[in-house]
Amino acid sequence: MYGKVLVANRGEIAVRVIRACHELGVAAVAVYSDADRDALHVRMADQAESIGPAPASQSYLNVPAILAAAARTHADAIHPGYGFLAENPHFAAVCRTWGLDFIGPEPETIAQMGSKTAARQRMAQVGVPVVPGTPGACDEPQALAAAADIGYPVLVKASAGGGGRGLRVARSPQDLRQAFAAAAREAAAAFGSAELYVERLLERPRHVEFQILADRHGSVVHLFERDSSIQRRRQKILEEALAPTLTPELRAQMAQAAIAVAQAVHYVGAGTVEFLVDERGRFYFIEMNTRIQVEHPTTEMVTGIDLVKAQIRVAAGEPLGLRQADVAPHGWAVECRINAEDPGNRFSPSPGTVTAWDPPSGPWVRVDNGIYAGYTVPAVYDSLLCKVIVWGRDRREAVARMGAALADFGAEGVHTTLTLHRRLLADPDFVAGRYHTGWLEENVARLQGEPAARRA
Repeated sequence: MYGKVLVANRGEIAVRVIRACHELGVAAVAVYSDADRDALHVRMADQAESIGPAPASQSYLNVPAILAAAARTHADAIHPGYGFLAENPHFAAVCRTWGLDFIGPEPETIAQMGSKTAARQRMAQVGVPVVPGTPGACDEPQALAAAADIGYPVLVKASAGGGGRGLRVARSPQDLRQAFAAAAREAAAAFGSAELYVERLLERPRHVEFQILADRHGSVVHLFERDSSIQRRRQKILEEALAPTLTPELRAQMAQAAIAVAQAVHYVGAGTVEFLVDERGRFYFIEMNTRIQVEHPTTEMVTGIDLVKAQIRVAAGEPLGLRQADVAPHGWAVECRINAEDPGNRFSPSPGTVTAWDPPSGPWVRVDNGIYAGYTVPAVYDSLLCKVIVWGRDRREAVARMGAALADFGAEGVHTTLTLHRRLLADPDFVAGRYHTGWLEENVARLQGEPAARRA
């Protein structure tokens, strides 16, 4: 096991990784930008190193500064968390060159799965279903020909994309021409690559992802699934484990496909295989996230397996110590992402000082956060404040428990999405599990309104 791990991230995920290190008896090094000098992850770490000014390009994406911090503190390994450099194959390779273990898969795996077109091609080769579309990157004439073949509507997607950037819907050839040009510009600006591909648009699908753990000794297991269909602007808002609509037969088929994906790319560590499931119960591979996911706590709650500690152990060369028969889900878990955003102002970011912070507590309630009362939320980073995760014996109990937890949540000084989540948890469609990836966008207007009163 490592003696010291540098955590190349910030916010709640940095806090989460530091806690896992401490439970393993490993010292943790935090890095911070000028904007995060007083952040919770800095306070919790055994050592902390400044890596530059507030903009992420000059700090959390500054590879030389992070490597220099690792050298100064004599770290053995780097945990990238999620976002920033977590899926950057160059960073993973440079860590290897510097004699540092990268707590994640091999650079070659990250690169292969980071290209959606390369990933689609590889999955098709091993028999994992993919959404009908172009086999790889295409130009506009090829996109038009493919759309005519598979039928409209189609999605234009960035090969190196994520988070909804470089993605457009086209319902006609004229739409497609406009969408192609716009997506190419956005993809080039966001990812440094204008490569695009086209696939059929699945109307009203569910977004279901399977958690994978794999070690360096050939063991691969799945830890069942999460439903991440509650999305706004293709950003996940709420997740649950398990998925309400999967039959046992479909769950088994998708789990086997997820294992096949991991084996095909010789995966090591924690990863997530993401699928879309259409209204007829057909599933399609869309991508693999080669890192820990924001929503990983729901899987931890239903399996009892600490994914971050497993990541660290596997990276250090330890065997997984799990067989598939050892993994079984118990109960149900729901996670709500609470952001510093103003729902009444088109969900614009709401930076500022948190003047009061009173998160919920109680049996089977977990809060992963990186802030505290008096903390100033920077304007330059993601708006996630915390994640509230609850467990219940079944979905009904988990949803009810989350509603009660959010009713007890108090936060002042910045706008938050608490009210939206409170209304969402009480919505009849959500309570019944009747939703899809476009459901929140269709219903967000009626879910907004004056803030619900906090329970006394």
